[in-house]
Amino acid sequence: MKLTAELTFYPFNEVNRPPIKATISHIQSFEGIQAQTFPTATVVFGDYDVVMDMIKDTVAWSYGEFGRSVFIVKFLPDYNAFE
Repeated sequence: MKLTAELTFYPFNEVNRPPIKATISHIQSFEGIQAQTFPTATVVFGDYDVVMDMIKDTVAWSYGEFGRSVFIVKFLPDYNAFE
């Protein structure tokens, strides 16, 4: 199954831009997904397992880099947001 996920990241840092930009770069480094960034969210599309593994890895990575933060994710199964 293919999956589109829309991710929004809210770091608990006083300076938000560097953590957000680093997290977007981390997301875009994954192979097997398409990613496009908008002012309020990053949308990713790919195979269900690849997208879910990317989300799992990104949440753990961001915690290690920036500490606690909030991720909001919307899932659209079997839908390609880029078509």
